[in-house]
Formats: sequence, structure tokens, C-alpha cells
Amino acid sequence: MKSELLEEKSMVFLKQKGEGNRKRKYGRSLSFLAILSLVFFILSRLIPNWATRSLREDMLQASKLMSRSIKTLKDYRRAKGISIDPTIDINRTGLIGLETSPLTTSLGGLKAKRTSVNPDFAGLVVYLFKKAGVGTGDTIAVGASGSFPALILSVLSAAEVLKLDTLLYYSLGASQWGANHPEFHWLTMEDCLSRAGIFDTAPLAVSLGGEEDTGKNIGPELRAALLELVEKKGFRLLEEPDFEKNVASRMRIYLQAAGDKKIKAFINVGGNTPNIGVDSEILNLKPGLVQVTKIPPRPRRGMVFEMAARDIPVIHLLFIKGLAERYGLPWDPVPLPRPGESPLFSSVIEKHPSFFSLAVLYVILFTVVFLFRKKIG
Repeated sequence: MKSELLEEKSMVFLKQKGEGNRKRKYGRSLSFLAILSLVFFILSRLIPNWATRSLREDMLQASKLMSRSIKTLKDYRRAKGISIDPTIDINRTGLIGLETSPLTTSLGGLKAKRTSVNPDFAGLVVYLFKKAGVGTGDTIAVGASGSFPALILSVLSAAEVLKLDTLLYYSLGASQWGANHPEFHWLTMEDCLSRAGIFDTAPLAVSLGGEEDTGKNIGPELRAALLELVEKKGFRLLEEPDFEKNVASRMRIYLQAAGDKKIKAFINVGGNTPNIGVDSEILNLKPGLVQVTKIPPRPRRGMVFEMAARDIPVIHLLFIKGLAERYGLPWDPVPLPRPGESPLFSSVIEKHPSFFSLAVLYVILFTVVFLFRKKIG
């Protein structure tokens, strides 16, 4: 009887001991999960911040430079007595043009133009450059129209911060609300910024833009004045009404200027026809850093597709609402965010590969510990 009682007590003791061991193991596993979560939280704050510190600093510097250039242009405009309509240019930037003028070549959206004046677009361009594999000192090609003067500033600001060799080509025609003021078009803006010592990027060549890229729909007096100014500045003028020849000429100009250097990215600003082409495939491209999967035939392709056909990354700055939504920039904000305040800057951490890798590692470890805990339970 005593032996049976002793055996029973032993079994109870062993059972209690086993339960105690399981509880201790369970407690240790929970403690490990808690420590793992704490470690992940700390690393998620330290590692991505360290890895993206340089990127975010470059983005911020570009945004600040764009903000400075906007103020310079606004001060110049006011000094010249060119009024700013606060009901149209609600943030009083000076970069919103007229609804119609002799320089207007096409329709344009007012809210899109106002959105583009956000200085953080320059930060976005830095981010897109990095994603495209563009590094300090690289060579880029830019094709722009006067429709989005603020976006030209964003590209120039990003290129200045990254010390890029910028091969610039632009057309002077502008859509509604762009750089279409007869007294404050892009040539005037460029001259102002150059004199202020902010940017000194002379174009490889210019065109008048508009119909056939020769300014046919620009008022005759203004057209003559622009041609005279281009000649006075010594800029190369491209007047080629044939679309395919126009695109071929632009490519030749870019490649000659690049010389032995590889063009690391092409940036399109606005909707100048020789840049975007005449094929409907352009409508399938998302704004930003684009993935070009279909190249139209040469008689219909513009510079966007011509560059993509040569495996050159393309950054497409058009369709502003989609661009803002895709990259975390506010639509038609009042007031404009100060440099670095847009959601884009905070999202850079979560989009960085180091954060993603850390998150995957955490999930794997958490799953292993959870399965082990379940097994011992």
C-alpha cells in the first residue's frame, strides 16, 4: 500500500515538475518574443535611419534649394511689376501663369500646376534618381516644356545637389497656367536664376514647342521676340517640323553632348510632343520611374520610348495627380508644405530595402518561436 502511495506521489511530483518545466519554457519563449519585438523596434528605428540618412539629407537639400529658387523668381516677378493673382496663385509663388496668352500652346489643369510648386517635388526627384541607379556625378538627359516650370526647378535642384552632369533640352511653349506669361516665360526665369547664382545649366538646344514644335500657334510678335532672345543668348535652336527627324535630332544632340559618358536616366517634364511621342502607349505609363514594356514603332515614338529602347531608365513627370498620389505628395495644398514635410519623406524608411529585410527576418524568427512554443505546449 505504501509503495502504491509512494508511486502515486512520485507521478504527481513528476507531473507537476513537467508542468513547471513547460511553464518555464513557455515563459522563456514569451520573454524571447518580447525581447525580439523590442530589438526589432529598436533596429527598425536605427538601421533604416542610418541607411537612408544620406538619401533623406539629399532629398531635403534639394527641396530647400527648390524653395529658394521659387522665392528668387517670385521676388524678381514682383520687382518687375508683374502681378500675382492670389485667387489663382493661392500660395503666391509667382510660378502660376495665365489662363490664356500668346504663348499658350494647349490646355492645362490649374490644380496640377499649383501642386507641382511644392518644393518637395525636388526631394521626390532625388528619390527617383536613386531608384533609377543615378549616382553622384552621373550624366542625365532632360527633355522639358515650359508647361511645368516648377518641375524643371525640381529636376535642376535635384541634379545640383547630386552634382549631376545635366544635358538639358527644353521647349518654350507652355500650356495654360504654366510659364506662358509673355513677360515671365522660361527664358526669363532661367536668366534670373543664373544671375542669382542658383543654377547655371545652359541648354543644349531649345525649340519653340507647340504645333510641330516650331511655335506655329504662338502669337507672331511674341514668336519673333523669342527667336531674337534665343539668338542673343547664343542657344542652339531646333526647328524641325517632321516628327521623326525631330526626335532623331534630339537623340543625336544628347549623345554628342554625353560623349563617352553613359546617360544614366532620361527625365521628361511636361507633354512636349517630341518627348512623349504620338502613340497612345504613352497613356499606359505611370508617372514617376516608369517600367516601359512596349516600344512603339520609330515613326510614332518620342524621346521617352527612344531612351527606353536603349535601356536608359525613364522618369516621367506628367499626370501630376497620379504622381502625387503614387509618391505621397499632397494635392493642391494650401499652404505649401515646408521642405521635408510631405509624407514622402517619412515613407522613405518603409520603402528602404533594409527595413523590408529586417521585417522579413522578424516574421521568420517570430514564426519559429511560436511553433516551438506550440510544440512544447
